[in-house]
Amino acid sequence: MKVVLLQDVKGSGKKGELVNVSDGYARNFLFPRKLAKEADAQALNELKNAEESKKFKIETETKEAKANADKLNGQTLTMTGKAGKGGKLFGSVTAKEIASELKKKFGIDIDKRKIVLDSDIKSFGTYNCEVKLYTGVSAKLKVMVVEEETEK
Repeated sequence: MKVVLLQDVKGSGKKGELVNVSDGYARNFLFPRKLAKEADAQALNELKNAEESKKFKIETETKEAKANADKLNGQTLTMTGKAGKGGKLFGSVTAKEIASELKKKFGIDIDKRKIVLDSDIKSFGTYNCEVKLYTGVSAKLKVMVVEEETEK
C-alpha cells in the first residue's frame, strides 16, 4: 500500500515521502498513530504542491543570496576602534560588530555565525573576511580597522 508519511518513521522514511509499506503495517500501526495517510489523489496533490513550494522558496533565497553576494564582493568595510600603545586594539573587532556594520552600510541582515574571519582582529590594518550567505553562495570582503579620531 502506498502511503504519505506525516512524520519521520524509523525504517520507513522521512516526513513528506511517498513510501510503499505492507497493508497491515499501514492499517495497524501507521494510521492509528497518525504517522501516515493513504496516498490518494488529494494526498499526492498536496505532496506535489509542498515540493514545488519548497523548490520555489530555495530558488528565491538562492537568487537573493547571489544578489547580496554581488553587492558585497570586493567591498571594503571600515571599522574604527580605540587603541593603546603599539597600535593594539582594546579588545578586538568581532563578527557581531562586522554584521551590524554590514546592516548599517548595505542593509543586509547577516547572522554573526555566517561571518568567517581568517584570524582574530586585534590590531589596525586590513583583514580578509568571508560571508556565507546561503548554501554554496558566499562573498569575500575586506575589513579595514582604523584608529578612532579623538579630539584633544
